[in-house]
Amino acid sequence: KYDHVTLVATGNVISWLACGFWRHGKLKEGTVMANKGTSIKDAVAKWAEKSGQDPKAATEIQLYMQLPPIEKMDASLSTLAACEKLSLSSNCIDKITNLNGMKALKILSLGRNLIKNLTGLDAVADTLEQLWISYNNIEKLKGIAVLKKLKVLYISNNNIKDWGEFQKLAELPALENLLFVGNPLEEKHSTEGDWRDKALARLSKLKKLDGVPVVSQEGEDEG
Repeated sequence: KYDHVTLVATGNVISWLACGFWRHGKLKEGTVMANKGTSIKDAVAKWAEKSGQDPKAATEIQLYMQLPPIEKMDASLSTLAACEKLSLSSNCIDKITNLNGMKALKILSLGRNLIKNLTGLDAVADTLEQLWISYNNIEKLKGIAVLKKLKVLYISNNNIKDWGEFQKLAELPALENLLFVGNPLEEKHSTEGDWRDKALARLSKLKKLDGVPVVSQEGEDEG
């Protein structure tokens, strides 16, 4: 068991693995992490060197799985003005912040981090079409309603437990594709055999739910 383990390591890989253990609840907050996280500025510089692209002009930037992991979405993101797709998955980010300068952002990938809520998305509300945020610690959907252009939401394997939170997704007029498996709400109702019917009754405009296309008659019998 890792509940009371204190990791003291000099290797970047150990630091990243510790974040993974913490993400899944096996390490308590306060566990010693020997290495400071990679900054956005440094990650962008490393990506630019590897790709040979100018980050200020690039439309797609990949900063996933940094070693040591990125811990904060810092103000350096404001330099990525042309970016349409930003990949920050598999890091140790716990808050969505500093998206103000990303006026072209359409796809934001934040899967496998430590994110607990969806505040901070208002800065990209006018452009964001896809949010990939599976495998985090999200329980509440407050803040998602600002995303009026959101078409695709991958939010599987989080901690959403009740229909009251799920219903907030109905405030997304453009939502077509939802991945929700692995949340307590889905697991409970899949066990009971009524997940798909109840979900589609609440989100009748979906074209795909949990990777399966929606056929026209699904959800029509329930209000």
